[in-house]
Amino acid sequence: MRNHYTDDCLQIVLKMYQIVSATVGEIGIGAMTRYPPNKRKRAGRPSSLLLRTIAVGVILVLAAIIAWSYYSISLRKASSLTIGHLDLNNNGFTIQNQAGVVIFRISFRSGILDLDTCSEEGQIVTCDRSSGGNIHFLIENFKPKDTVECYRLHWDELDEHRSVEHIMSCSGSHWYGGGERWLQHWPTVLKGQQAPKPFITGDIHSNNEGFGGILERYWLSSKATAIKINDSVPFHLGWDETTKSLWFKAQYEDSPYRPDPDNRHHVTLSYRVCIGVDITSIHKYMVRHYFNKPNKVPSEAVFRHPIWSTGALEEVNQDNILEYASDIQKHGFNCSQLELYDRYPKGYSEFELNPIKFRNASGMFKKLKEDDFTVTLWTHPFINYDSGNFAVGVERGLFVKVPSTQLPALVRWWNGIAGILDFTNPETREWYTLRLLNLKNKYGVASFKFDAGETSYLPQHFSTFVPLQDPCTFTRRYTEMAIPFNDRAELRSGYQSQNISSFFRIADRDSHWGYSAGLKSIIPTVLTIGILGYQFVLSDIVGGKGNLNITGLSGRELYIRWLELSAFMPAMQFSFPPWNYDEEVVSIARKFTALHHSLVAPRVMELAGEVLYTGDPIIRPLWWIATDDEAAYKIDSQFLIGDDLLVAPVLEPGKLERDIYLPAGRWRSYKGEHFDKGPIYLTDYPVDLDEVAYFEWA
Repeated sequence: MRNHYTDDCLQIVLKMYQIVSATVGEIGIGAMTRYPPNKRKRAGRPSSLLLRTIAVGVILVLAAIIAWSYYSISLRKASSLTIGHLDLNNNGFTIQNQAGVVIFRISFRSGILDLDTCSEEGQIVTCDRSSGGNIHFLIENFKPKDTVECYRLHWDELDEHRSVEHIMSCSGSHWYGGGERWLQHWPTVLKGQQAPKPFITGDIHSNNEGFGGILERYWLSSKATAIKINDSVPFHLGWDETTKSLWFKAQYEDSPYRPDPDNRHHVTLSYRVCIGVDITSIHKYMVRHYFNKPNKVPSEAVFRHPIWSTGALEEVNQDNILEYASDIQKHGFNCSQLELYDRYPKGYSEFELNPIKFRNASGMFKKLKEDDFTVTLWTHPFINYDSGNFAVGVERGLFVKVPSTQLPALVRWWNGIAGILDFTNPETREWYTLRLLNLKNKYGVASFKFDAGETSYLPQHFSTFVPLQDPCTFTRRYTEMAIPFNDRAELRSGYQSQNISSFFRIADRDSHWGYSAGLKSIIPTVLTIGILGYQFVLSDIVGGKGNLNITGLSGRELYIRWLELSAFMPAMQFSFPPWNYDEEVVSIARKFTALHHSLVAPRVMELAGEVLYTGDPIIRPLWWIATDDEAAYKIDSQFLIGDDLLVAPVLEPGKLERDIYLPAGRWRSYKGEHFDKGPIYLTDYPVDLDEVAYFEWA
């Protein structure tokens, strides 16, 4: 980086070399002596020359010292640059808050920045080289509002086949976001060390170490800091428990990402970091400016009444479905929609009911409609190779293909081997939508449950009608298929899909109490995808997927506590019915479906309307209303509905009490108790088996 210290040093040296006028026979230093000249006769010229030599030597030494001082100052100045509250050095940068405390730290892992090639113009710093070679580096500071300051960073490797890697420190603060995981915690917990891997949507049940079905490149810190990775980045994510850090990497080689054909050799890591006055306000800013939002609220009936799925039936056929519907009403339950899940078609990938199982399908749908049941059907993006539709797909080019061929790329899913429909192809989209509309029109089906859609189901090597630079675009294109049916549609995958205006279901839960896709993982997962902008949430079926087989009936207590938690989620969903236990469980289920309808649903509907404009979560963490409360940042077993209803379910087996944390404020319990001081811990607060502790803002 250019500086002006060399010219200054030269001027000083020239001035020091100037001879100061003195009395005859005296030069330089001798002219400044306070002592009278020696009256003794001088030795002559040799003595005078010696004095001149000594004087010049002293001058040179002084000049060298001054020049080195200026050079050292220039080095110190070139070792860092400041832009706004960001301090940039050659191996990373830090950002400070208004109080001068470092709240964000990035290290450059892929190269040391050459600050001598940097230049500054206004609020932009650009640099041209790193220790790895030629780059285009840019940091821009902008302040979109008085309470928010942002930095846009761009590191573009100009040399071929290089990657870019930055390390974000998570130490000293609590972090949230990213997406679904098999082992879900709130805040984020880093376990072990993971080298950066493609950040793509996946099925956490087929790969427990992978990323889940709902992802966004966004993280949020308790230090009022947010970071969003740009969509164009071939993004890989890793972490290190020891250093408490996340690793961000941009790479094309050995990855599912594809470079821009017009710029094949450049790899870019770009992101923006924004800081605010508190975590809630900075998140609100980020969501309003950088996230999609739904354009309408889905069906009110689904928010008010449970979904009932046929997944738990031993055999899905006409008689069993009609009996299941009759039992729902006989036991005093309402139903928003009856979902025919799996095993209803005559073969996987056939868009028609099995005529053997459903001898009078039209009559069945008519009977269900007369009994006030709205029906939805299960669907997916796979066409099994032994299906009649497979040949149609091959002939019309509807499938994701083997690269450089017209052959369908076969994939394995949980119901066989299949081609996967290419939703980047307009003809595929039209063909698939017509199949669904035919079912809708023929039987009066209201909507569909769109299963799968994760990028991990794509083959390792594939080609699509429209090339995918980011494979997660496949997930986005699949979720768009729900738009014609989105009033009651259900999706389980999402990437930049917040505007689909459908219900998003978290990944299947297993029937146990723990954090690894069990009961304790529900609140952290719902909070996480809420932070990512997905607010119309289904928290999976009551009791977990162990209920899908009668022999795998989950424990009675687990089922009850799961049911109670579900009653305070935006929508409820049953598969295995409560009457398969006993009358007490049925009574508890009736109590909480009624409470959901009277207490929870009205609040959720009001908040759902606000989501269209704000994107704010319906289910909120405690820190949403307590940004200065350190304890609130770590609580993962309580949540808020809006700002004024705090819920604390029992999530431990054998417990009839639990510890509860109330942030500062005035709270009234469901028992009528008042708590006016705070924050406060309620230790061993009694909660019976048929209760959920909840508190309303008084």
